[in-house]
Amino acid sequence: MKIPGERFFWMLLPLLHLVAQAADHAEVARHVIKLHRGRGAALTPRRQWVLDSCRKLSGLLRQKNVVLNKLKSAIRVVEKDVGLSKEEKLFQVHTFEIFQKELNESENSVFQAIYGLQRALQGDYKDVVNMKESSRQRLEALREAAIKEEAEYVELLAAEKHQVEALKNMQHQNKSLSMLDEILEDVRKAADRLEEEIEEHAFDDNKSVKGVNVEAVLRVEEEEAGAKHNVTRGEGEGGLGLSMLIDSQNNQYILTKPRDATIPRADPHFIKDIVTIGMLSLPCGWLCTAIGLPTMFGYIMCGVLLGPSGLNSIKSIVQVETLGEFGVFFTLFLVGLEFSPEKLRKVWRISLQGPCYMTLLMVAFGLLWGHLLQIGPTQSVFISTCLSLSSTPLVSRFLAGSARAEKEGDIDYSTVLLGMLVAQDVQLGLFIAVLPTLIQAGAGASASVAMALLRMLVLTGQILFSLAAVLLLCVVMKTYLVGPYYRRLHVESKGNKEILILGISALVFFMLTVTELLDVSMELGCFLAGALISSQGHMATEEITSYTEPIRDFLAIVFFASIGLHVFPTFVVYELTVLVFLTLSVVLMKFVLAALVLTLILPQSSRCIKWIVSAGLAQVSEFSFVLGSRARRAGIISREVYLLILSVTTLSLLLAPVLWRAATTRCVPRPERRPSL
Repeated sequence: MKIPGERFFWMLLPLLHLVAQAADHAEVARHVIKLHRGRGAALTPRRQWVLDSCRKLSGLLRQKNVVLNKLKSAIRVVEKDVGLSKEEKLFQVHTFEIFQKELNESENSVFQAIYGLQRALQGDYKDVVNMKESSRQRLEALREAAIKEEAEYVELLAAEKHQVEALKNMQHQNKSLSMLDEILEDVRKAADRLEEEIEEHAFDDNKSVKGVNVEAVLRVEEEEAGAKHNVTRGEGEGGLGLSMLIDSQNNQYILTKPRDATIPRADPHFIKDIVTIGMLSLPCGWLCTAIGLPTMFGYIMCGVLLGPSGLNSIKSIVQVETLGEFGVFFTLFLVGLEFSPEKLRKVWRISLQGPCYMTLLMVAFGLLWGHLLQIGPTQSVFISTCLSLSSTPLVSRFLAGSARAEKEGDIDYSTVLLGMLVAQDVQLGLFIAVLPTLIQAGAGASASVAMALLRMLVLTGQILFSLAAVLLLCVVMKTYLVGPYYRRLHVESKGNKEILILGISALVFFMLTVTELLDVSMELGCFLAGALISSQGHMATEEITSYTEPIRDFLAIVFFASIGLHVFPTFVVYELTVLVFLTLSVVLMKFVLAALVLTLILPQSSRCIKWIVSAGLAQVSEFSFVLGSRARRAGIISREVYLLILSVTTLSLLLAPVLWRAATTRCVPRPERRPSL
């Protein structure tokens, strides 16, 4: 009779949760033990253990009620306290409420475990259906617990934000903010306003949507969000549509690898995004052409209109940006086609010295301003290095429509400019490799200064070794492989030009893969692939250019539209004065530093081109988006600084065509007219 007695006890024990709200928990525990012992069981050590466990449970529940009453009293005291600001009250009340929820959830978890044990004791080990149902109930409980835990974590983040608000408010009341803190405080408010405007709240908005399956994330079937008929779970999983997963942080995920690979699938969101970009880019490009602006403005405008700050119709932002990267690859490949090894040898000293001097000067100025504005050295070095980079794809578009005549004994400005940009791409690879060291320094790692310097030297040595390996590979390929490879492609492509295009693309992808494996930027591999093809002569260069330019043009449209996805006009309007001042300061500083460096390193006969090259280097590279996002995730820079870098980069890219046109109009001599006979 021991087993029926134990079952009877476990059936009565869950009633503690209901009776605890109306009676004393110790009395309930004694009553349960008395009922259990009344069935003839003697007071054994096992029964004593049950009695002690019930007393402990009763004591914990009593203590929980005492704490809840104290928290309620504390909330009332905080709400009535006149000496606290609104932000401080909000932070303290929010923290108390989160702790109340945690206590209640912990109690519910205890009794849910007791209910589960009761169901297991009442079940039959031979009944598979019953065990399956119990397992399903536990799985649903775990899913709900995961959602609640995620929501509690989000609330903790919100409480932390309220704490920061309270600290900022106290600092503002004490009037101890520096000039930089005041600017960042203003930027932070504008950033909060921007996030509120573009926040979709997809997780909360889809909780009650019909057809949503909650599994720690929301899974929204393609046809179910606006479906006119009900679709069962089994039919939705077996259909040809793609599910979208939305977590509580409003990140959206698209299926990349289905479980059943026999069924062909496609991402309709990505297809619609590319189609929309292609259709809207045409009128935007026409408009810019009509008013005398470069067409890239129209493509960026297209991204702004379709992005989060506009119509918000782009769903696959990551996929669009990934496709836009191929526009960068083919742009640099075509740049390499026009940049022969002979030109590279002519300016290799200038290409190496110029970017190095500019970066060192930018970092020095950044540390100086950081010391004056009380910014940490790690953050100052990162921001200065980010701003020292220039956009290779943008300058390549400028050079594509420029007439460049090279005089005897002079150096063509396009050769100097492209050489320096390629060297900056190498610096980008070096900076990405050194970024983990900056992250450790920004996190206050305990490593000594000597170890940090040693790590920097090791990373620099690795990059130099990789560059030497890439250079050796290019020499070997130019001497033994590229010529036979191109001639074979040319023979095989008679009447079938797609073989030639595919073969050239394969060479580009091979070179970018090699440079990526050697921890050098992939963009450098694309440039070197073009330079290797250009060594085969002028006819080969013209043929390859005519075939690959249409591909480059379409992918470049996607690339500039992806830049527009990161432009937030409302934020620019909120902080227009600060952003315009910062952008003009950065552009002017880069222009002056570039002109100073070029004056020192250019030959005396070619110094007249320094203004054009300086104008080409004055903007900020779009790769600062990537570096800034990595630094923000790593905690090197704050959200406000990241938005400032983003906005300054975008405005400098928009200002670059104006500066370039002014420099070329003033400095490039017009072709002389021959006198008529």
